[in-house]
Amino acid sequence: MAEEVKLFKTWSSRFGLRAVWALKLKGIEYEAIDEDLANKSPQLLQYNPVHKKVPVLVHNGKPIAESLVIVEYIDETWKQNPILPQDPYERATARFWAKFGDEKVLPSIWGVFTQEGKAQEELLGQAMENLKLLEEQLEGKVFFGGEKIGLADIALGWLANLICVLEEVSGLELITQEKFPLLFGWMQNFAAIPMIKESFPPHDKMITKYIALGEKYCPPVKGCIEELCEYQTP
Repeated sequence: MAEEVKLFKTWSSRFGLRAVWALKLKGIEYEAIDEDLANKSPQLLQYNPVHKKVPVLVHNGKPIAESLVIVEYIDETWKQNPILPQDPYERATARFWAKFGDEKVLPSIWGVFTQEGKAQEELLGQAMENLKLLEEQLEGKVFFGGEKIGLADIALGWLANLICVLEEVSGLELITQEKFPLLFGWMQNFAAIPMIKESFPPHDKMITKYIALGEKYCPPVKGCIEELCEYQTP
């Protein structure tokens, strides 16, 4: 009996892309269901009644929510092309940098593009420090996972897609080859992987979306952050 694999996401969600990449890396066929967050489907609300957001993976009728949890579930369920290393310390390290990306890198970078004046300057300093730490982790490596992509690469993969969109919309530059040569190179290498490249949402469509978001939400910043996180109250 064939396995049933469904993925509830949105067309532009960086969180949904994590699950897409993990499934593609494993060679798993799945049904993609793009949600309209302004009109969430009964299925999404049923499968994720706690947070009511995407992504949600449904495997043989069982729902799994939260993008990094989904990626680890995929890795544990389908053993081919492992995403996490076998060594416990290396696994813990990969999880640390994945969490660092969500808790430190994303908020500081998003603040740079949505704040002004002194607040923007402070967040720019934080963002540069965070990016410097990522740069150091890439010393002697092609990917955060070493010679192949791993959990941290999947978690931070949004940088390879969204940074150029935010830079183009705002006119600001954050990650350049001069400032962060290793991180810049990693972004190029990651984006060049066929299964990654083909999964990125259309650049022009992303530009249009984030211009509209800026007009709709900024200020206040809170709305922008909620939209970026693909979270809306029901």
